[in-house]
Amino acid sequence: MQFTLIDRITDLQPGASITAVKVLSLAEEYLQDHFPRFPVMPGVLMLEAMLQAGTWLVYLTEDFRHSTVILREARNVKFAGFVRPGETLTVSAEIVSDEGNLTHLKAQGMLGDTMAVSGRLVLERFNIGERQPHLRGRDELARAEMRQRFARLYRPNAGS
Repeated sequence: MQFTLIDRITDLQPGASITAVKVLSLAEEYLQDHFPRFPVMPGVLMLEAMLQAGTWLVYLTEDFRHSTVILREARNVKFAGFVRPGETLTVSAEIVSDEGNLTHLKAQGMLGDTMAVSGRLVLERFNIGERQPHLRGRDELARAEMRQRFARLYRPNAGS
């Protein structure tokens, strides 16, 4: 199961920062169980939204040089509010440092002016073929797919 928790990238400064939005809809499948009488976005998916924004920042900073970006570590994650259907979670991430194949980010999710989630993330980037040479051909396919997904999320010259 894969959740896309970024609807649109609203601002991107490769090498520095990203801002993206997720509009929570009552149609989100997981809200049927979380919770039927009080539907809210699960905290782990709020964290995932921050991760996805940070992942796009890493991909664009390196011009999709690596096929894979994964969460290595989440630190000091704080949940401070609920995200309910109809609300917009604005997620931002900024690069704090870049060491070897690790990128350290400071990320947050806001509901208007109110903090909903925050934390520090460490993302690791690599090519599958470096770790599993027999899968080397999949790297370019993965990069091409990420470029297509990105083109749907970020259109800087399109209107709101």
